[in-house]
Amino acid sequence: MPYIIAGLGNPGEEYENTRHNTGRIVLNSIAKELGADDFSFDKKTNALVAKGKVGKDKVTFIEPETFMNNSGKALASLVKVKNNAKLKSKTADDLVVIYDDFQLPIGRIKISYNRSSGGHNGLGSVIKAVKTEAFIRIRVGTAAENAKGDARVPHGDEKVMKFILGKYKDDEMKEIKKAAKKAAEAVEMIVKEGREKAMSVFNAG
Repeated sequence: MPYIIAGLGNPGEEYENTRHNTGRIVLNSIAKELGADDFSFDKKTNALVAKGKVGKDKVTFIEPETFMNNSGKALASLVKVKNNAKLKSKTADDLVVIYDDFQLPIGRIKISYNRSSGGHNGLGSVIKAVKTEAFIRIRVGTAAENAKGDARVPHGDEKVMKFILGKYKDDEMKEIKKAAKKAAEAVEMIVKEGREKAMSVFNAG
């Protein structure tokens, strides 16, 4: 079964290594970890695309070259809702979307399925484009931890925007790289053993 693995973020040098680009950062690492081809620009989808395999299954890695709020445009032609019998190999069930979550401590990952956008504009765009919430998400934490091990969540639109568009420090990037390795393992498990197995393993604790 072919899978599409998408990493959300913003194109352009000024957004490199920002928290809101975590999906793209992690996707690049996963593609490299799993031995995919180099990314190249695909005019049809307006996205950077790389092809690879997990076991015998084909995997397409995709980074939309639109800004975050229009992330879904790149996926609309690749993913169709499951009830379209002519496109059984291109269902939303075969889509995995990776994105930043400032309500999780930095470096943590959480796998979910068939949930709302939770206010994330990029994910909201994907849901609108593929016309369903029934796809897999890998959320990657970007927030500092408090004494209890929970996320220190910024409050207020201005503080949230400043936080998500802020660049990672070197020690924070080390945590994101660790998260990317876990995310690569999660993607392998999703493809080989299914989302339920991956959720039980990677969401534990």
